[in-house]
Amino acid sequence: MADWYLWAWILCSTMTLVVLRCSVLKRRKGNGISPTRGESVKRVLAGNGECRSADGSDADVIIVGAGVAGSALAHTLGKDGRRVHVIERDLTEPDRIVGELLQPGGYLKLIELGLEDCVEEIDAQKVFGYALFKDGKHTRLSYPLENFHSDVSGRSFHNGRFIQRMREKAASLPSVRLEQGTVTSLLEEKGTVRGVQYKTKDGRELTAFAPLTIVCDGCFSNLRRSLCNPKVEVPSCFVGLVLENCHLPYSNHGHVILADPSPILFYPISSTEVRCLVDIPGQKVPSIANGEMTNYLKTIVAHQVPPEIYDSFVAAVDKGNIRTMPNRSMPASPYPTPGALLMGDAFNMRHPLTGGGMTVALSDIVVLRDLLRPLRDLNDALNLCKYLESFYTLRKPVASTINTLADALYKVFSASPDQARKEMRQACFDYLSLGGVFSTGPISLLSGLNPRPMSLVMHFFAVATYGIGRLLVPFPSPKRIWIGARLITGASGIIFPIIKSEGVRQMFFPATVPAYYRAPPLK
Repeated sequence: MADWYLWAWILCSTMTLVVLRCSVLKRRKGNGISPTRGESVKRVLAGNGECRSADGSDADVIIVGAGVAGSALAHTLGKDGRRVHVIERDLTEPDRIVGELLQPGGYLKLIELGLEDCVEEIDAQKVFGYALFKDGKHTRLSYPLENFHSDVSGRSFHNGRFIQRMREKAASLPSVRLEQGTVTSLLEEKGTVRGVQYKTKDGRELTAFAPLTIVCDGCFSNLRRSLCNPKVEVPSCFVGLVLENCHLPYSNHGHVILADPSPILFYPISSTEVRCLVDIPGQKVPSIANGEMTNYLKTIVAHQVPPEIYDSFVAAVDKGNIRTMPNRSMPASPYPTPGALLMGDAFNMRHPLTGGGMTVALSDIVVLRDLLRPLRDLNDALNLCKYLESFYTLRKPVASTINTLADALYKVFSASPDQARKEMRQACFDYLSLGGVFSTGPISLLSGLNPRPMSLVMHFFAVATYGIGRLLVPFPSPKRIWIGARLITGASGIIFPIIKSEGVRQMFFPATVPAYYRAPPLK
């Protein structure tokens, strides 16, 4: 009997706690705006219940940021008849040292979006492949472009010129409004993002409302934290230089030097300029102000560049226009949020070694455009959010292939005192030097022309197997067998954590994810 009373007391106590918890949650919900945000939402409701801006202007979509992703998205949605309000912190021409190489796969997406003329009239250079250098040897890796139109290739350019061209193209549409302002917060009501609060160029605090807000405010995004779980890593930093009147060993090619401690990149950004990016592992770089950086570039880096580039490299160092930028990597880990979406570097980043960022962003825009095209009304935030969960799955095969290749290749190409890692690096160079399918396969992955996850894994472990074969032929020894075993385990330790962060199921088996089959809302 005593046991029966004890269980009854526990059951009553539990039910009381549940009722109290539900009443607290209901009271919080009744307050309207999420208590975790702290912003007040100033809104004007139209007769049909749609959100409208306090200043009387309308928009179907607000885009935060007018970089590569934001500008291309604004033009794409505006061309489809959406009313788009773009808010960009600074509309002057950007001056960056990355985002200057568009792979052929990205150029094809540019054509698909009707933006291919944005690489015209900016002195952009065609890029037909890469040249790889290591220990005095070199090999050329050409893009497999035989089955494409003659105009299809990579493009390299000044990032700012490219962005300005896309901004101009977007702003030329009557349905796109481009405004300079700094978005300070997302406005949220009952768990749904209704718009943004922003500060104009002249200092006024304004609010803007739309059924859908897309955040594209770049790698330094201050809004992403409320829309995703940002796990940002900074594996290295780039030191940027511009070489003038420099003649590269292979014209119209990117050049990758497998240097110590990590790769050095060269590629043309105009008819008279070559960009040099020196990778320095870690988050600390030598000081530019006290001359440490100049000394580092001249004593550690200069003797590792090809002889044809040496004089131009030293002249660029002496000129002193040296800039640095941290290289960030962040897997996409979104919180599906009604009324809001993340895109571009605010959403997903990978090491810029392979120049895949713009290809991923443009590919994402094509996916989103195709998802939104059947929808006439974006006001049903909850159903729209559920429907757009398919975006995260449909983008995965392309995005995860480029992301995984970039982060894995950076680790393979970086120098290491470990003998197994040295063998993997040498095996990669020798494998690519074989030509045929051994070079066209990996370069088609890198270029975005064949972004297939299974092909990536196959070639990655083919390189590891090739490295083991080099160790065991002609006469295996216990030491070589041990290094070979560590090589394969090291290769697994590089690629599998990256694949895990990307999502195995979405990357390799997207058709098994329920969101893959989401139908458009009926409304």
